[in-house]
Formats: sequence, structure tokens, C-alpha cells
Amino acid sequence: MSLLFKIGFLEISIVNMIDIALVAALLYQVYKLLKGSVAIKIFLGFLSIYLIYLLVRALRMELLSSILGQFMGVGVIAAIIIFAPEIRKFLLLIGRSSFLSNDNIWKDLLFFWKKRENGTFNISPIVDASKVLAGSNTGALIVISKSTELKFYAESGDILDAELSKRLLISIFNKYSPLHDGAVIIHNGKIKAARCILPVTEREVPAQFGLRHRAAIGMSEATDAIVLVVSEETGQLSMTKNGKVLHNMSFQEIRETINDYLNNEEVDSRFEDIQEYELKKKRKLAMTSKT
Repeated sequence: MSLLFKIGFLEISIVNMIDIALVAALLYQVYKLLKGSVAIKIFLGFLSIYLIYLLVRALRMELLSSILGQFMGVGVIAAIIIFAPEIRKFLLLIGRSSFLSNDNIWKDLLFFWKKRENGTFNISPIVDASKVLAGSNTGALIVISKSTELKFYAESGDILDAELSKRLLISIFNKYSPLHDGAVIIHNGKIKAARCILPVTEREVPAQFGLRHRAAIGMSEATDAIVLVVSEETGQLSMTKNGKVLHNMSFQEIRETINDYLNNEEVDSRFEDIQEYELKKKRKLAMTSKT
């Protein structure tokens, strides 16, 4: 282990520098994951106590380090319980970025065993139905998944397994329909289920986003699906992916985004973080008020 430099009693090596860099990168990713939620304050509290524990142990303060050590032992179990949703999101994030989740790798491995299903389908019924729903200010929540059927969420509603059509989507979200209250899940050109219950995000969102938008953001945080929202108040169209949002979209943008998503094209860069979106909105309002 090659020594780089020495600070008092601390000997810093190349391995130590790599270790510090990796821990800093990990903490930054955890911060990005928790940013905007109540959990960030709990995380900073745990981190502060842990840093104090490391300090008192380095200074050989036996009594205080013993007390904090007992707290840290119990704190790990408490953190797992408190941060259970965030840990799940973190593992999902790793799973999405892992090389094992790459469709091309699985395609190569299973080429001689099973023909891979094509994830694309005709999305015109979705776009056409959204035009009608937006025109009549009818609220809608449509989940589009290219990888899985999302059975856990589909089973929370009514299983349909019906062919995708414009009239069926309009009928489902009609305010007098018993299926309108909830989300529709679409996979592989079929409406798998309606009246589905989606997880609601725990992050702070702008006041203009209601429960329907919060559910769309929460679903995009928990899965790799893309979610289309039709606002009941304004008729505006929004989409969410990976906890980020695209607001006030045109029908052409809706078509292009869904097509690119189904064709495994890069769409993440089009979406904005909720906090960034709110900041941009405040800046626009400030500029218009000045003029």
C-alpha cells in the first residue's frame, strides 16, 4: 500500500483516496434519491451522529464512543425499517442501470431458446383517447410498461386483458364509469387492468400537482414504466418517468415520447426534476412580474 501523504497521525494512501471517493459518490447518489422527501432530514440526522461517533472513537473517548456505538448498532436496524421505501428505490435504480437489465444481453443469451417479444405496438388509441379526454377535462391516469405486466399493481384493480382501443379508454375514464377511479395499466398492446391503485410519492411536489400527479410520480419512482396524466382541472397532459415530470405536453410530444420509450430510445433527458421544474416556474413568474 503506497503512502501518498501524512496528516498528523493519519496516513493517507491511494486506496484510502479511492475509498473516500467511492463513499462520497455513494452518499451523493443517496442524497439525490432522498432529495425533496422527509427522509432526507432523518438521513442527515443519522449521518451527523455517525460522524460524531467516528470522531469520538478516533479521539479515544471510551465512554461516549461506547454509548454512541450501542446507538449505531440499533440504528442500523431502525434505518432499514425507516428507509424501507428508499432502499427499495435504490435497489430498483441499481437494477435499471445494471448490465444484467440490458435487453440486448438477454436477447443474445436467449436468441437460440426463445424469440423475444416486440415491445412496440400501435399507440394511436392512447394519443387519440387523450385528445378526447383532455378536450372534455376528464381526468385520466395511464401507465405504459414495456418490460413487465406490473401484476402487483394490476391485481389491485380489475383485470381486463383487453385489446387496446380508443373507445375503451374513453369509456373507462368516463366519470360515470365504475372503473374511472384509478389507473389503467397497458402492456404489449393490451389494457391489462383498470381501477388500479398506484403508490403515491412522498416527495414534496408543487401545489398545482394533485393526487393524480402524485400517484403518477410515485409509480414512475417504483417501476420503469412511463405514466401519462390528463388533468381534470385544466385538461393539460403530463408524463412522468423515474420520478421526473414533463408538463403541458402537446399530442405530438406524447406520441414521440411513448414511441421512443417503447423502442428503447433515450427519453430520460427530456424529463425534469420536480424541484427544478418549480424553480423554472418561479423564475418565469418573477420575469413576467418585472415586465
